[in-house]
Order: sequence, then C-alpha cells, then structure tokens
Amino acid sequence: MKNSKTKTPVNTADLSINKTYKLFINGAFPRTESGRYVPIYNTAGDFIANICVGSRKDFRNAVVAARAAQQSWQDRSAYNKSQIVYRIAEMLDQKRDTFVKEMTDLGYTKAKAESEFKTAVDTVVYYAGWCDKYMQVFSNVNPVASSHFNFSIPEPTGVVATMAIKTSALLGLIQAIIPAICGGNTVVVLASDTYPTSAITFAEVLAISDVPAGIVNILTGNRDELKSHFASHMDVNALVVWDAEKAHALEMGNLAADSVKRVKFYESETLTDFNPYLIMDLQEIKTTWHPIQNITGSKAGY
Repeated sequence: MKNSKTKTPVNTADLSINKTYKLFINGAFPRTESGRYVPIYNTAGDFIANICVGSRKDFRNAVVAARAAQQSWQDRSAYNKSQIVYRIAEMLDQKRDTFVKEMTDLGYTKAKAESEFKTAVDTVVYYAGWCDKYMQVFSNVNPVASSHFNFSIPEPTGVVATMAIKTSALLGLIQAIIPAICGGNTVVVLASDTYPTSAITFAEVLAISDVPAGIVNILTGNRDELKSHFASHMDVNALVVWDAEKAHALEMGNLAADSVKRVKFYESETLTDFNPYLIMDLQEIKTTWHPIQNITGSKAGY
C-alpha cells in the first residue's frame, strides 16, 4: 500500500548559508582553537558572517608553520618568487566584485572600494617586479685596503610577525605581506579588526595561487590581546606594526628587545609608499671576504 502522505518540497532558494571566516595557517583554514568568534554586520545592520577571534595558540601555530616554510622559500630563485607573486595579482584581479562588495558592506563607498582594489592589485604587480631586482640594486662590492674582494648582499630576516593597518581592508593587508615575502621572508599577519572579511578572502586567493603552505599565515582577532605575543615570541625575527599608538609601540619594542628582533613601526601615510625600501626593511646584510690570488696562484696579502 502506497504512503498517501505528500512531502512538502523544500524551497532551496530560501536557505541561507551563514559563513564563518576562518583563519589561514599553513595553507589550511582552521577555526580558532579557542572556539571564539564575533558576528559582523553591514552598514544596514544585516548579519554578514562570523569572524574567528584568534588566540595566542593560533599565533604560535602560525609561527611554527612560517618557520618550517622559511628556508625553502628563501632558497627559491628570485625569478620563481617573482612568478609566484605575479600569480597572486592575477588571481586577485579575478575577484574584483567580491572584494568591492565586502568593502562596501563594511562602510566603504563604491568609488573608494574600487580605487583601493585597483591600487592593491597594482601594488602586488609592482613588488613582483622587484623580486629579482632588489638584490642587484642593493648589493655592493666594497673597497678594502687588503688583498680581498668584499661583497655585501641582502638576506631575508626570517619569520616576520606583522599587524596590518586598521583603517584599510585590502591595501593595508597587502603592504604588510607582499614586500616581506618578496624578500624571502615568511609572514604571520594580524588583519584589521575593522575590515576583517577581505583578509580571509585574500587568503582564499593565496590558496588558489602558487604560494606554498606556510609562507603567509593570516589571523583575525584583537590587536590589544595579541600584541604582546607578537612582540615577545622568541622564534620571530622581525616585528612590523602599522599605525601603532605610541604607548603600544613602546611596550612592544621593549618586549621585542629580549629576542633582539628587528622592529619597524609604520605610520598610515606609508600605506601608499610603494618602493623597494619596504623590502629592504626586512633584510639583513651579509658581508663576505674573498682573498685575491696573484698570477702564480698563491694568495696575495699573506
């Protein structure tokens, strides 16, 4: 006997899928280990999504991933790094509408969102061009009195912990990441807590680009909660903070001194300052001495 009950069809058009923007660590998208998240709303007061609140443990996991990836990234040829960074620009440009919508949802005008997106793509392309050029520009053969060649060349600092500027959704994030990785560093970045959605969407761009896992790790969360951990972690080689308050800069600088980190604080005006010195700010200079041989093959000067 057939069942006479009729099933009510489900109108899938009425189903909404609420997104949780997760963290980006070691090429994957884990939820924060703390389980904390905050809802975010658009300018009309409508719910957009949940944003993970990253913890100290999340930061430590990201540093471990960045450290494991750093040497292999440094060892890649400059030309290959340039190709990979340019690929980021290619994939980013395909998501124009997504980024513009996210920025306008959180208060940008459409004109400002489109302008920032264009500048962000141009910035990635600009630094892609510098990947295989800054070493020639900033290397040097130094004059010395002894019978030696003396070479100075830049090398990556290592693992960079950076806090993106709060007042920018996408460009600030890119300025915090791209110059650092162009120079062979790996990055752990805390995104703006004012405009966090674009940061994780940018992580999705990285995930479909050729960027190896662990090179870029993106956290969302509270700067006041995480700033001391960024500054004091003993396996971080450089600390970069955008638009830091003076009191916070002093506190983080003192904490960073225990591990002799390189520390850079940038003002918001630097955001549109595209130049290779943002790469060089995260380079160490290695100097090599090489003896000069005379005609007979013996070392001169001994």
